[in-house]
Amino acid sequence: MARRWLAVLRTPLGLTTGLLVTAVLLLAVVAPILWSDRAEAVDTDHILAAPSGEHWAGTDSLGRDIFFRALVASRLSLELALVATVVGVVAGLLLGAAPLLLGRRLGRLVTAGVNIAVAFPGLLLALFFAVVFGVGATGAVLAIGLAGAPSFARLVHTLVAGVASLDYVSAARVAGVGRFRVLLRHVLPNIAEPLVVNATISAGGALLAFAGLSFLGLGVQAPAYDWGRLLFEGVGMIYVNPAAALAPGLAVLLAGLAFNLFGEAVAKGLGVTTVGGIRMPAVTPSRPGPGSRSEAARGEHLAMAPSDLVLDVRDLRVSFPGPTGPIRPVRGVTFSVRHGEALGVVGESGSGKSLTALAVARLIEEPGRVEASRMEFRGADLRDGASAHRHLLGTSMAMVFQDPMTSFNPTRRIGGQLAEVAVHHQGMTRKQALARAVERLDAVRVPEPGRRATQYPHEFSGGMRQRAMIGMGVMGTPSLIIADEPTTALDVTVQQQVLDLLQSIRDEDDVALVLISHDVTVVGEVCDRVLVMYAGRIVEDLPADRLDGGARHPYTRALVAAVPDMDTDLDQPLAVVPGRPVDPADVPPGCAFAARCPLADARCRAEDPPLEPAADGSQVACWHAGEPLGLDEGTGVLVEVEGP
Repeated sequence: MARRWLAVLRTPLGLTTGLLVTAVLLLAVVAPILWSDRAEAVDTDHILAAPSGEHWAGTDSLGRDIFFRALVASRLSLELALVATVVGVVAGLLLGAAPLLLGRRLGRLVTAGVNIAVAFPGLLLALFFAVVFGVGATGAVLAIGLAGAPSFARLVHTLVAGVASLDYVSAARVAGVGRFRVLLRHVLPNIAEPLVVNATISAGGALLAFAGLSFLGLGVQAPAYDWGRLLFEGVGMIYVNPAAALAPGLAVLLAGLAFNLFGEAVAKGLGVTTVGGIRMPAVTPSRPGPGSRSEAARGEHLAMAPSDLVLDVRDLRVSFPGPTGPIRPVRGVTFSVRHGEALGVVGESGSGKSLTALAVARLIEEPGRVEASRMEFRGADLRDGASAHRHLLGTSMAMVFQDPMTSFNPTRRIGGQLAEVAVHHQGMTRKQALARAVERLDAVRVPEPGRRATQYPHEFSGGMRQRAMIGMGVMGTPSLIIADEPTTALDVTVQQQVLDLLQSIRDEDDVALVLISHDVTVVGEVCDRVLVMYAGRIVEDLPADRLDGGARHPYTRALVAAVPDMDTDLDQPLAVVPGRPVDPADVPPGCAFAARCPLADARCRAEDPPLEPAADGSQVACWHAGEPLGLDEGTGVLVEVEGP
């Protein structure tokens, strides 16, 4: 951080503007102390005097020295401009973050109002608010601050929208962190640089705007004076003494230019590193005492599991508004997960796998709509949206997202992010939580966990970040781990290590696992049972050991056949699933897979097959389940095999 600042200060622009801003601020502090008496001294013998060695910028109508008055006015001018900037920044932050704080529906109304306000020129808004709040310094401060808020709010809205969709924000919400806390600890630190730069530039604009209002007689009133007031008085005598207007005008120009250019220079040197972070103390891993809240959480974890059923979902539907009606990417999904069970969910992109997991974790916000006839996690009904579920989801459900780099807040240390779960939900002190974080990093086989806990996410490799993400999930006492493509970005060696880690956590704590993946081989290796999803529905539910050779749905068999192995003939085309996945906005009648299925007939295109149980306990939704398929050696496409 210090090096980056020094690098900027070594540039001509950074050094010049840094010195100029420092000089302006120092002048605002010392000028009233040193020269207030000379600025207020009335000299009737030198009224409206021209510039001279005694009065460098001449005198006003009472013989007061204009140069010293301009120096003394720097304090009030800067104070009012900075207060107006603070008003604009705070109002802009609240308006820009409204969709995150209030929800998307109310946030849209606020955003619409901001967009309307941005359409008006800032000066026109300032004049309007000045009339509303009245003449004077207070009214001018509010007028300039609120006039600058809409443009700042639009910037905040754009930046917040980009960060709020990242995985580490979703992870914080799964942990039960409130919206305001998410904004302060996870969103604002990551957008602080452009906001600080724009606030610095806005200070220069506010300074000019305030001088303009005072010049028009709407700002500072006599006997107080700022640069705008002095400029107004100086213009009245411009033909007698041009320097009377030149001195305050030059002060406004230099100060405004200094803040604007300094804002451009600081953009290159500003970096947010420890905002919201926690400095890691040297502690040995220890567990909280028997009376702590974490101990009560363990008791609650056991007390709330009267049966071995962890998650029970019936007829889950997720929809989003579309131009011609609701779009339903998840259509009537039903499944359950038991303690210690590993459930795999496979399917092509767009089949609804991740949305199903997000719906269970209550991470789908408006305008998304989640409906289900039953959605219970450890006996708690998740459909009612009770705030009490935050603690349950934050301690008993762990989410492992696909991209480990976006799963962590890049501005906070790894240990501090893990400790937040224990502090927020388990009632630990910060010291206990940090010790617990080190212990959990050690449990997920992160080497040198004490040192690693003090590092930032970019200092971890991809595999280490994924392990740390799993460590965050097991900071509490999870009953269920939902892993959404946890090995996609990793090489095969690290992938195997992550899978082994998940398996060891299952074995040690009897934790249920839902593994979402495109890789049928990985799911078959790790899971006990597999759900195959297509176009938002489960088309087959079968034991993992029957995935290769025992699948009955044509889509499941096509997915398995598309995975090459050591016996694959490299001289022949690789097997593929013909066609393209169904667009959720245009799901055809009947079986959604019919257009790509070699077994499809008229009934398939007209009637959607239900998910029917088989004698062996599996389930399949197909009118031609189990009928033979073959591989076209010329194209690699699965085709129907003629019967005997």
